[in-house]
Amino acid sequence: MSKHLTLGVDIGGTHVTAAVVDLEAQVLLPATIVREHLDASGSMPAVTSAWAGAMQAACGKCGTVVEKIGIAMPGPFDYENGIALMKGQGKYDALYGQDVIAVVAEKLQLPKASIRLLNDAACFLQGEVFGGAAKGYSRAIGLTLGTGLGTASYRDGLAADADLWKMPFNDSIAEEYLSSRWFVKRFYALTGRQEANVKAIVDLLSAEPRVLQLFQEFGANLAAFLVPFIREADPEVIVLGGNISKAYTLFAPALRAGLAQEQSLLPIKTATLGEEAALIGAASLWNGQAM
Repeated sequence: MSKHLTLGVDIGGTHVTAAVVDLEAQVLLPATIVREHLDASGSMPAVTSAWAGAMQAACGKCGTVVEKIGIAMPGPFDYENGIALMKGQGKYDALYGQDVIAVVAEKLQLPKASIRLLNDAACFLQGEVFGGAAKGYSRAIGLTLGTGLGTASYRDGLAADADLWKMPFNDSIAEEYLSSRWFVKRFYALTGRQEANVKAIVDLLSAEPRVLQLFQEFGANLAAFLVPFIREADPEVIVLGGNISKAYTLFAPALRAGLAQEQSLLPIKTATLGEEAALIGAASLWNGQAM
């Protein structure tokens, strides 16, 4: 067993992804990636078997023994004790109140203490600080902008879920203004046209001037959301991830202008690790620890 090799796992609502990460080199080993679809409405034995199976498959591709695991897990979840608290979200209801990490550890024939967990949004930022866009910074905030809104802050070597998606914002909550569904709803309000997602809207940029207006509004909303977050977290850098961040150049001017009005001139970086960020971040929970 290499003491630098750790398994990173990203558990989502429709899939589980696992890969071995070399903590010394700060890279994921691409040949070990395993991505499996799963039924999040299944029974606890079925779900935990699917998770454990993906982990075993990734370790098998490595060709050496990997005995430390880091997992990026959606919330709500008791990360310290390994107990699922998700209920009424259309996923993992059968796991509610159960020590699922003990179950997974038993399936892997490992002690429960060999598995560490962190919120998935926090793992995204943890990974970007460890080996991505925010490498070298000691304080950071991160946002994942996509079907939902993920928020995290990083300080003292560890990221934490900021849980700001439900923060009151305008006439609703932040996620209603900073996610893909806002683009779809607002584009329809502006044009009377129904588009499926943000990418489809971006593809209309050259022919439809209101696309740019849409992104300007989004940038202004994002700036208004970030101002109190920045004041609270006192970061050195902002990291943006998720599918919407791929259109950063379209909303960057309005975002920067909005932040400048509040005397916030922090560097803003788009994530560089993509889907690997959560895997690397989860694995890095063991960085510097005795293997």
